[in-house]
Amino acid sequence: METTRAAACAILAVLAFLDLHTRRLPNTVVAAFAVLYFVHAGLTAQAALSLATHALAGVIALGVGALIFRFGWLGGGDVKLAGAVFLWAGSESLTVFVIVSLCGLLVALAVLAAAQLQRISALAFLARRLSWIEPARGVPYGVALAVGGFIAVLLQAAVGLQMTFTPLVPASGHQTGAALSILAQLA
Repeated sequence: METTRAAACAILAVLAFLDLHTRRLPNTVVAAFAVLYFVHAGLTAQAALSLATHALAGVIALGVGALIFRFGWLGGGDVKLAGAVFLWAGSESLTVFVIVSLCGLLVALAVLAAAQLQRISALAFLARRLSWIEPARGVPYGVALAVGGFIAVLLQAAVGLQMTFTPLVPASGHQTGAALSILAQLA
């Protein structure tokens, strides 16, 4: 379980790096991230309803992303990565969506700031050093999706713990200790 989550986070780091430097998200790497969800689900014996929820979230993200792609606002790799990220997110999709949106806003603002630096001759040297966020290359939304993906992957541990608690009975010290232990390992 921990190995699949660690591998998923490593893949997301690679995808963020690639998007920053090449503005490309290779299909094979995005697919590997998505496949790791199913490996993780199999190792944790997720219920069929949980798998269906995760799959539905991924399909909806892919559909909405395809529509946004049609308008030219996102690249194809971003759309596929969004589907994979929301596959991992499942019922936590709203949380992940807010995080991806806020991170996407920050990335877009960084690109806009780089554009302004290029216009100021005294700071043009700084803009050249920030070529990886050059406005002409577009906005690397894969970075924001990767951050949301990290959260989605890490939420898998928290969601799994919530399912072990009985809603009407307060959690025992042992359960709380186990939850804190797992969250500490993930941090």
